[in-house]
Amino acid sequence: MPSSPGTDRRDTVSGAPPVEEAEAPERREPSQAEHEAEIARLDDRYKRALADLDNYRKRSAREVERRVEEARDALLREWLEAVDTVERAARMDPDGPLGQGMRALLDQIEALLARRGVQRIGEAGEPFDPERHDAVEVRVTTDAPENAVVEVIRAGYAVDGRVLRPAQVAVARRPQTSG
Repeated sequence: MPSSPGTDRRDTVSGAPPVEEAEAPERREPSQAEHEAEIARLDDRYKRALADLDNYRKRSAREVERRVEEARDALLREWLEAVDTVERAARMDPDGPLGQGMRALLDQIEALLARRGVQRIGEAGEPFDPERHDAVEVRVTTDAPENAVVEVIRAGYAVDGRVLRPAQVAVARRPQTSG
């Protein structure tokens, strides 16, 4: 039903006055300075987002590298158990054909490990280093300097300068003198 002139016409659905009769707020154009400030703010957000993305990429790459290194180290430690077994077998019959065969196999495994950057650590005569050695025995002797490795019980290994497995060693102690 049409309204008569001078009567209040409301929208039948919402009850709000028709759009043509609503008072529109005054619009003003932003100034040049406001535009430049908004551009500077957006540019700053863009640069921060780029820096965050770059940091995320670097962090992700480091994490992947760390996980690959951990997996490689775990695999190498498993191989070291096989090396220990072959060494024990070679010591059982050092001069016989079995011992010679085990020694050849051990040389081949160690060459393979060396190509992967793995080096044997721990030698008799070197000073004890708790970072590279695990002292499992102390021997009283005058034949070696104090705190020197007198025997390597189980070889240790390092890869890329990091200790993969410390050497188990016997360490020299001087006899106690009474006096």
